[in-house]
Amino acid sequence: MSEVRAGLGYTEEHEWAEARGTIIRIGISDFAQCQLGDIVFVEFPEVGVTLEANEPMGTIESVKTVSDLFSPVSGTVVKVNEELLDEPQKVNEDPYGEGWIIEVEVEGEAAEVVAALWSAERYAAFVASK
Repeated sequence: MSEVRAGLGYTEEHEWAEARGTIIRIGISDFAQCQLGDIVFVEFPEVGVTLEANEPMGTIESVKTVSDLFSPVSGTVVKVNEELLDEPQKVNEDPYGEGWIIEVEVEGEAAEVVAALWSAERYAAFVASK
């Protein structure tokens, strides 16, 4: 069974979001990295780019496939995890920690934006139905 971490917001596309003050950190879920297999490349947007919720924000490539990454929130990219350029396997090893992908600044309260996404319980039920 894949880990679903409490306190995060999730999407149907298997991204997670974590409120960190006015910033939201985004990555892919443990379920997603398990389904993809060994991650070999992560393409993310440039710092300063404005993202729209549920729109593509990059791609993630594994030995099996290339998949689109979708932003769970609207906002401006303020940081990308450049370590993934040299060590994309961090997404497999620690998807909720060192394998995060980008950070986005949102309008309004980040915690409220994350709370509007799927809860860990809802996401876990969704994954269990797969």
